[in-house]
Amino acid sequence: MIKGITFDLWDTVFIDDSDEVKRKAAGHLPKAAERRRLVHQFVNEQKGISLDIVTLAYDAVDAAFKKTWHELFVTWPVGERLNLVLQALKIDLNESAMAELVRLHEEMELEFKPDFVPGVHQAIEILKKKYKLCVISDTIFSPGWALRRLLASENLLSYFDAFVFSDEIGRSKPHPQVFHSAAEKLGLQLEEIVHIGDREHNDILGAKKMGMRAVLCTAALDRGSENTKADAVFDDYSLLEKILDELNVN
Repeated sequence: MIKGITFDLWDTVFIDDSDEVKRKAAGHLPKAAERRRLVHQFVNEQKGISLDIVTLAYDAVDAAFKKTWHELFVTWPVGERLNLVLQALKIDLNESAMAELVRLHEEMELEFKPDFVPGVHQAIEILKKKYKLCVISDTIFSPGWALRRLLASENLLSYFDAFVFSDEIGRSKPHPQVFHSAAEKLGLQLEEIVHIGDREHNDILGAKKMGMRAVLCTAALDRGSENTKADAVFDDYSLLEKILDELNVN
């Protein structure tokens, strides 16, 4: 029997980059450009370095981060990434300046919040009556504490019994430690849990390899559901309760 549900966040509960439209409407740069501008602002106060050079250093660290994330299943914290950028630029910031630069990066998606997938609020409320719920999310720029605040801002935080964030446990999906941690926190066996997410490799194949069942969410974005190995697929959260009921029978 299914006793627990784990949820990915980006493009499963939140719609990734839906905040970009809000930023543009408010006259703000896109997030990627704003991050590079921020570093340039901080280092330029100490040493005259062009934005182009800052961008080259930032891009190189971004590429290294993505390789580590995709191949080693580790997401470097924002502070570590910024330290690498500053090392490449041969710049040292004092402790208070560095803390502020990190804060501005980590809170960027709290200033202009991403949209939530339609219907997700009601679905989570309904599912909470039947199952233990847990979040499993990789953290790229918004760490676990910021993602909790996003959930709290929509009155969803209290529905979850546990949280597994990659910056807090040191591993990201589909590393086995991620799914083991969720099962341990929920007090359940892996085979008693269904994972819901939008990415085939990380969410579907990662969960199924651990003996869990997995449901592909295409409500925000369909990345190739025609070839999925998921136990079920949904594009509307109103369908999810029935899907889980059917999985419980089969």
